[in-house]
Amino acid sequence: MTLLQALAARPCGPPHVRITGIDDPVSRYARGEGLEVVRKRLAMMSEKFRIPVEFHGVPVYAPDVTRDMLDIRPGEALAVNFPLQLHHTADESVDLNNPRDGILRLVKSLSPKVVTLVEQESNTNTTPFFNRFIETLDYYLAIFESIDVTLPRNSKERINVEQHCLARDIVNIVACEGKERVERHELFGKWKSRLTMAGFRQCPLSSYVNSVIRSLLRCYSEHYTLVEKDGAMLLAWKNRNLISASAWH
Repeated sequence: MTLLQALAARPCGPPHVRITGIDDPVSRYARGEGLEVVRKRLAMMSEKFRIPVEFHGVPVYAPDVTRDMLDIRPGEALAVNFPLQLHHTADESVDLNNPRDGILRLVKSLSPKVVTLVEQESNTNTTPFFNRFIETLDYYLAIFESIDVTLPRNSKERINVEQHCLARDIVNIVACEGKERVERHELFGKWKSRLTMAGFRQCPLSSYVNSVIRSLLRCYSEHYTLVEKDGAMLLAWKNRNLISASAWH
């Protein structure tokens, strides 16, 4: 929404924006509507901000995405966003074909202007079970503490998030192995290594964006912190890093 607002306010007028959304084909049954929800919200924002937005939904598992599905057109400025999703794709520890790194190589071949990566700052991919259990306990304890500050426990929104998102993630991390375990988080250092090996270089972070995010966080709780480390923004609750965000080209 913030990006569309900024593009709509350009002095030279808003550009035509095309967005391709990729989600697994069972999402609409598991979570309700899936890509159709995104389509409706983008249509509302397009009307509200008076910016032409074209949406193309691709219901396919990430490792199965091909260049042809993306309908890349000459002359367009391409941006690729991975929002808390890339960790769902298996890596070399699960699949010898290493589809996780394969997706990054595919994206690099598209020559995007920018690639943004947002991931949980947790180490549960190849960690032995006991260490994975302790890591999950520590990470989600911080998550639940932070939710306590912003949403009452009887909030329908909170109950929905806890039951259908957080609980599902925790069960998958702790109770599943092999290909059944799709919640395979990695720390930013590992993501940085993967992106670098795929041929990407980090983009410098904007001090303006950092200041805006910090001001927003203060509206929620003083226990949220935002620090810049190793070229990434790290969102933390007290002393526990929760999310890493970085930009690449």
